[in-house]
Amino acid sequence: MTRVFPIVLATICLIAGPASSHEFWIAPENYQVQPGAPLRADLRIGQNFVGSAYPYFSAQTARFELILDGRAVPYAGRMGDLPALSTVAGAEGLVVILHQSTASTVRYAEWEKFASFAAHKDFPDVRARHLNRGLPEDGFSEIYTRYAKALVGVGAARGMDAPTGMETEFVALANPYTDDMSGGFPVRVLYRGTPRALAQVEVFDRAPDGTVTVTLRRTDAAGGALIPVTAGHVYLLDAVVLRPAPEEEAAVWETLWAAMTFSVP
Repeated sequence: MTRVFPIVLATICLIAGPASSHEFWIAPENYQVQPGAPLRADLRIGQNFVGSAYPYFSAQTARFELILDGRAVPYAGRMGDLPALSTVAGAEGLVVILHQSTASTVRYAEWEKFASFAAHKDFPDVRARHLNRGLPEDGFSEIYTRYAKALVGVGAARGMDAPTGMETEFVALANPYTDDMSGGFPVRVLYRGTPRALAQVEVFDRAPDGTVTVTLRRTDAAGGALIPVTAGHVYLLDAVVLRPAPEEEAAVWETLWAAMTFSVP
């Protein structure tokens, strides 16, 4: 009984997904560890950088990897594991934890819920796009996929993030554990390997006392954004792609969610 409740609850949260603009992120237990120390991380879904952890399910996982110096090592947990990632830190360096979900579906009974989500994620023209396609204003579906990264420093933590081939992703252009962050943390947003210009980046900033501040940034023509950061804080970055679903799908819209978490020493 002790494992059933959190698994069921987490699954419900996962299904709820974009209907309420829920973010998905990887939450390491510690963002800086020593070689040989436990390396554990939750997969979380929620709002305002507060959410429930959900267990490892292979059926909901397309990729789960630990990347160090460009070498990706697949991770496979046991069904129902909480935390979803539990291993031991290896060699020193910047470790990128990557999790890509399989596609899930959410159905909208009312237009207002979809419109609210789309407006929040910076798609103000969605109604015109929807009507121009001759789509119904209720009783339609969306499919969505999550693409998340977390940056963990092991030991001296030297190294850099790099593109991983996910359909959309954040790429860190600096190392928060070794570089000077006083001027901000630079990132690039990619979509199909190409910089995504003028994309909205939602920044969740959690202070040591648990207070969360949410701000918005926008990428430049090269897909880059400079994120102001504060020492001792933890960050979640979120960016969403909204596009028509493939014709073979019953859903009419598709969203791709990129996320990145990291801390600033």
